Amino acid sequence: MTGPVDEGSRVDGRSPVDPGRRDLRAALREAARLLAAAGVPSAEHDARALAAHVLGVERVEPALAPTPPASFFPVFAALVERRCAREPLQHIVGSAPFRYLTLAVRPGVFVPRPETETVAQLAVDEARRLTAAGRTPVVVDLCCGTGAIALAVATEVPGAVVTAVDASAEAVALTRENARACGAAVPVVHGDATDPRVLADLDGIVDVVVSNPPYIPPDAVPLDPEVRDHDPALALYGGGPDGLEVPRGVVARAAALLRAGGLLVVEHADVQGAGMRDAVARLGAFEQVSTVSDLTGRDRMVVARRVGDHGADGT
Repeated sequence: MTGPVDEGSRVDGRSPVDPGRRDLRAALREAARLLAAAGVPSAEHDARALAAHVLGVERVEPALAPTPPASFFPVFAALVERRCAREPLQHIVGSAPFRYLTLAVRPGVFVPRPETETVAQLAVDEARRLTAAGRTPVVVDLCCGTGAIALAVATEVPGAVVTAVDASAEAVALTRENARACGAAVPVVHGDATDPRVLADLDGIVDVVVSNPPYIPPDAVPLDPEVRDHDPALALYGGGPDGLEVPRGVVARAAALLRAGGLLVVEHADVQGAGMRDAVARLGAFEQVSTVSDLTGRDRMVVARRVGDHGADGT
């Protein structure tokens, strides 16, 4: 566990929490104030999350929480200081929630975001639809990161056959770790998700290809330090002047993987809807090409079906 902060690194020249105090509510208020001053947008939430992490509990309710031990305060102070420096909360606590899962997170692997839960929902819905029709859905998650989407489908649709792919060895190792933790039998392949040789044995038999690929253009460096300074470039920048080189490769690979009527779901930035629809349509392999919004109403994913003769159940 991290020790007390160094005096030279303290926000406003002092510790976020006076280790001599034993008032949790006062400590949380001061931590939230300092986090807000450092530009953290979710200051109160993060203060409580850090306190819960130190206390080893799921959440902290200040009005109901017992007086913590004296050892809590210096440790809490150190973690608040790290968050004030804009180190991602998920890196500090070592995990991130995603739908019904709590995933291990570590530096070097893209941190899953809430908006991707909507992307996962479409894959889950399609897998459930096929299961209800008596099919065993085959699902592939390209550019899996922590394994968030793949593991959401595997755990929410029992019986689905799910495979994950990522070009990052760190991401592959972390997805495997997360799969073991949630009891999901998900093979994870280390490889370029756009390479025709990757998962070639699944060509033409996949029901759902879902992906949250890198898609940021080279000149659109993220403003948030948590993203810019901590998420790996491999998972952020999609290549090409519009950032869509990798997403186009993912779409092309999906065209080979999917069976007739199979579903494609690919996340993108809210300004890339037209570009992604065009990329999918230009292949001539998809129909019903559309843009779907996330829960905030922003355009966040392209959805399409593989062209071919197919019945109502996707066969």
